[in-house]
Amino acid sequence: MKYYITTPIFYPNASPHIGTAYTTVAADAFARYHRMNGDDVYFLTGTDENAQKIVRTAESKGMDPKSYVDGIVERFKSLWEELDISNDDFIRTTEERHHQVVKALFTKLHDQGDIYKSEYEGWYCTPCETFWPESKLIDGKCPNPDCGRDVELLKEESYFFRLSKYQDALLKHIQENPDFIQPASRRNEMIRFVEGGLEDLCVSRTTFQWGIQVPFDPKHVVYVWLDALINYISALGYPDGKLYQKYWPADVHLMGKDIVRFHAVIWPIILIALGIPLPKKVYGHGWFLSKEGGKISKSRGNVQDSFELIRRYGSDAIRYFLLREMQVGADGTYSEDNLVDRLNSDLANDLGNFVSRSLAMIVKYREGLIPKVGEDTALEQELKALSQEVKAKVEERMEALDPAGALENIWRLVARMNKYVDETAPWALAKQEDSQARLDHVLHTFAEAIRIFAILCAPFMPKLPGKMLGFLGVDQALLRWEDATDWGIISEGTRVEKGQPLFPRVDVSQWTSVEESKSVEQDMNQGVNEQNIAPVEAVDVKSEFEPIKEEITIDDFAKIDLRVAKILQAEKVEKTDKLMKLEIEVSGEKRTIVSGIAQHYTPEDLVGKSVVIVANLKPVKLRGIVSQGMILAASQDGVLEVISVNKDLPGGARVK
Repeated sequence: MKYYITTPIFYPNASPHIGTAYTTVAADAFARYHRMNGDDVYFLTGTDENAQKIVRTAESKGMDPKSYVDGIVERFKSLWEELDISNDDFIRTTEERHHQVVKALFTKLHDQGDIYKSEYEGWYCTPCETFWPESKLIDGKCPNPDCGRDVELLKEESYFFRLSKYQDALLKHIQENPDFIQPASRRNEMIRFVEGGLEDLCVSRTTFQWGIQVPFDPKHVVYVWLDALINYISALGYPDGKLYQKYWPADVHLMGKDIVRFHAVIWPIILIALGIPLPKKVYGHGWFLSKEGGKISKSRGNVQDSFELIRRYGSDAIRYFLLREMQVGADGTYSEDNLVDRLNSDLANDLGNFVSRSLAMIVKYREGLIPKVGEDTALEQELKALSQEVKAKVEERMEALDPAGALENIWRLVARMNKYVDETAPWALAKQEDSQARLDHVLHTFAEAIRIFAILCAPFMPKLPGKMLGFLGVDQALLRWEDATDWGIISEGTRVEKGQPLFPRVDVSQWTSVEESKSVEQDMNQGVNEQNIAPVEAVDVKSEFEPIKEEITIDDFAKIDLRVAKILQAEKVEKTDKLMKLEIEVSGEKRTIVSGIAQHYTPEDLVGKSVVIVANLKPVKLRGIVSQGMILAASQDGVLEVISVNKDLPGGARVK
């Protein structure tokens, strides 16, 4: 099947930043996933260069617009290369192939009476490229919540597109095609907007000449939204190009939520007027917000250099963080300390440590040669069933344009494999002569899990699969989506290499700025406190456990009041992956504890359990919830288990 996915074309008025990168990384993950599934994919991105603010920015730098945007466009292309973006085309609205299509369609709309000349007077916001009626202004400024800057009163002769003429036709299409605008919150917003009535759209300007001239009236240039939106078909060679005939209509237009209105209202109406099929889906994802709140954007001055982040952490880590943090339909939060936390916990501890330990044990116990497959026990049968479930869930989430949900399911299998390592204890099997066949099967299972993780992670972290399969000594021809639930593919005797860690842990003490290091270290320590558990450190086969801390006296220990507590209720804390809110009973008193165990337990697993808590810990507020105590848990290599009491002791029983 064909699959045509697009990003919006980005304004090259400044270098791209981490917020800009999300859309393109997400589109790339979807494109890679569909290619792995055998689909015929076409992936388009590009830049929107015919805008007044480009002229003003260039003038402020003493440059002509074309020279200025050429330099910025190269920055976009370089960043996409650094992030392993696999786009099939990069469209620039200054290209002749685009100009020809825009001129032809503008003329056609005019000739059929859908574009007419009139005079426009209104308040214009240059950064937003939008006219606003005075009634919409807030304190005389742009009402866009991401802008709020000064507007200017403009009066000029303009051409207008009869947007209002097609209002009912668009509304009918939206209502008859529930998946056309997604997620549902954006769909409902657009329905309300259209039902509120549409005004005809200004589609030309005369106050500047940078852009595409109207063919039959050269003093006018085509206004940015009519010009820009046409890129999705001009890049395909509309109307007769083979690419257009093959790939249109688009399967997904992917963009940030702030420009959904243009893609879900203006663009479909243009297509309806021209008799061109509409795209199948318009999807508006959330914004990345700063830790302090507010969108990550150039206008807010809170962006961070994407190239520096890639240099510091690697492109796969940046891609993983972006895709994992943006929950479907919601905004994500970006901060570098959150990024480091994700890298250390998910990539270094969970996935990276499993791969390192597994390969090290194959090297140690079987001289680096993958042993033969043995008989499955209930443990392996459970793993195989879970891998099938996870693959199906990943497919479901990717079709729903939810990469965060897909990655969350993959990490369910990662966590289960880490637990499998401890359950099978290869270091113990190696000491028993009658357990060598069992050890062979366990080690082979490790290798197969690494191969399966390489396949499942390939759409999200494209550099990772080559490294993982290279460690296994197998060809990348095995990187097929249909093999993601097959076990026993790797041949006996294949030589593995331990290699370097896939994701080395980040040591904040090595950061260049002392002040920055202290700040981030404090934030990370707070994150550990939020989890109520000690961080898991990377270990190798020879050193399975963290060193024991320095000795304390009995008086020191006596200060800690450990009690049995019964869990009455449990629920995940909204907008977090790790935190669980627990209502407990201890000594006849009900308390609330927030604990970082949500990735290891469901609420149903916990209700009714008798656990051990630190009862006299000073309360602390976490995500707005007062936490009154700490649950004790043991953790190692990404596996965590709450310490529980099996006998029927009352809540409040002292632990001595």
